[in-house]
Amino acid sequence: MAKVKMKTNRSARKRFKVTATGKIKRMKSGGAHYNTKKGSDRKRRLRKPTLVKDNMADHIRGLLKEF
Repeated sequence: MAKVKMKTNRSARKRFKVTATGKIKRMKSGGAHYNTKKGSDRKRRLRKPTLVKDNMADHIRGLLKEF
């Protein structure tokens, strides 16, 4: 009998990417709407990706089934 494979969480797959060194990259929140009241420097910072904190990385790796 074949083993059952774990499925990747599809919502996590769309939100996170794994870098070549194994870190997890995500986009910052807060840049989608209500942008008229935000400054241009703040909006520019929100466009750039950032890394997931270490305390959440293991949980997200479990959702991604990468490791």
